[in-house]
Amino acid sequence: MGDNPTNKPTKRKKPIGRPKKYHIDTDVVFKLASYNLTNIEIADIHGCSPDLLEKSYSEFLTKGRAELKKRLRQAQLDLALAGNATLLIWLGKQILGQTEKTEHSMVNPIKSIEFIDDL
Repeated sequence: MGDNPTNKPTKRKKPIGRPKKYHIDTDVVFKLASYNLTNIEIADIHGCSPDLLEKSYSEFLTKGRAELKKRLRQAQLDLALAGNATLLIWLGKQILGQTEKTEHSMVNPIKSIEFIDDL
């Protein structure tokens, strides 16, 4: 039975042979990233490590997350333009740099100040 006379399983520190090849569809990675799944969740679906996913498919992860942001912004704009005044004001502040300016005017301005040194 080989070189193991005790018949106990031996543990190898490094796997022997080539690494496992993964057949990961880049369109699926893009789509899952555009649904805001984490790298860990996408890696679990494909049966690989998140490190492999980040190293080999980072372009598709980035583009998918950019697509999510684009769709979210479009939905916000559609909702705001449909009559949601609060969202319309918020988007104006965020995108257009608009602010609410309030002017303060003094009804009775102070003409002079007297200091008392008797304390």
